[in-house]
Amino acid sequence: MPSLNPYLSFQREARSAMQFYQGVFGGDLDISTFGEYEGMVQDASEADLVMHAQLTTPDGFVLMASDTPAGVDYRKPAGISVSVSGDDEQKLERFWSALADGGTIMMPFDVPPWGGRFGMLTDRFGIDWMVAYTPPQA
Repeated sequence: MPSLNPYLSFQREARSAMQFYQGVFGGDLDISTFGEYEGMVQDASEADLVMHAQLTTPDGFVLMASDTPAGVDYRKPAGISVSVSGDDEQKLERFWSALADGGTIMMPFDVPPWGGRFGMLTDRFGIDWMVAYTPPQA
């Protein structure tokens, strides 16, 4: 069965970001560095950079990330948000509060005109998030 998973690119902070997201969402975090694979490191100072990280959460989220080594153009993520939604208001409120810590709130997690709750923020690592609570249908 296919899956669609966000893959985040960072310059040098993939490890910190993924550890932060593990603190937000819980789950198992696997990290591989460039130094673990022969021939992947051009500069010894980059051996500890993240070649691939994968966070698999108890809620079934899979979030992946990597660092960008020297010699590869890095472009800050733009025009995209990671969206977290569901019908567990308390859990979504916890996610929101944790993601907002050290970040910038664009739209508070509040009641929008269409109901439920919705908010938008940019976290401390520059990643845009949307959190949406939709009450269960009666």
